[in-house]
Amino acid sequence: MIEIKSLVKKFPHKDKAGKETYKTAVDGLSLSIRQGEIFGLLGPNGAGKTTTIRMLTLQTRPTSGSIYYDGLELASHGVELKSLIGVVPQHVNFDQDLTVGENLELHARLHHLPSQQRQTRIRELLEYMELGEVVNDGVRRLSGGMKRRLLIARALIHKPRILFLDEPTVALDPQVRRRIWDLVRKMAEDGVTVFLTTHYIEEAEALCNRVAILNKGKLVAVDSPARLRDNFQEAHLEDVFLKLTEKKVEA
Repeated sequence: MIEIKSLVKKFPHKDKAGKETYKTAVDGLSLSIRQGEIFGLLGPNGAGKTTTIRMLTLQTRPTSGSIYYDGLELASHGVELKSLIGVVPQHVNFDQDLTVGENLELHARLHHLPSQQRQTRIRELLEYMELGEVVNDGVRRLSGGMKRRLLIARALIHKPRILFLDEPTVALDPQVRRRIWDLVRKMAEDGVTVFLTTHYIEEAEALCNRVAILNKGKLVAVDSPARLRDNFQEAHLEDVFLKLTEKKVEA
């Protein structure tokens, strides 16, 4: 479903002497993600997770390397492949003056869904995300968990085959977090490929079929949480993560 080959992203940067140079945020990343897989991208702050997501979702161009969805290169088929992608950002970015239903209606119109299809899809998602009772409420009145569920509903409005979740449960309490986990599992069961970033290592351990660990822009490990634990003889994925990210990565 997703093939990433030798992906590099460099940004202009001034060193301590004020000289113009380049900082490498993502350094030669190659990954393959299967359809219906829940795939986690882990790494400390500054590891390149957000930059990777931005390249995969057409928000920034790679310096070099290639991204393929279903065998089509994103750089040359961006318009047609965009319909395959749904994005749930880390930060809430609804129109605060609209209701839950109006936000979904607006997003459905942006995807050019016909009227009847639009209304049917909105009803389906309100039921799927258990938001039917708040459809006429302003988004300001929603709890943090409801806002997260609405973000996911909005991203699913056009039935994407790939869903990107950037820190989907940040700042949520454990009970709400586990409810979001159940939704993510259900989406994968429905055939959606889920690509997520998270700082909660236990979240990746509970949800993901496989995880990739980045450190300073480089891929340092990719496998299932269980195999990573076995390979590094650790009881928890967090201990593996600390082993891999605390040591220096060769430039």
